[in-house]
Amino acid sequence: MFEPIKHNMETIAGVAIYPILSLLIFFLFFVALGAWVFTYKKEKIDQLSQMPLQETNSDPFNI
Repeated sequence: MFEPIKHNMETIAGVAIYPILSLLIFFLFFVALGAWVFTYKKEKIDQLSQMPLQETNSDPFNI
């Protein structure tokens, strides 16, 4: 089933860099996301977690 794809990929020069590059992007994204989460201020997280529970009189659809 993958023979035509495999043959085409083998003929492309430098195709081995794509899996390495995609793994590197994937890894760096989640490391940066983890660093952002762990450095986020606890006060801001508490404030954001209380937002759905707060009652407001403003209707976003009423202009």
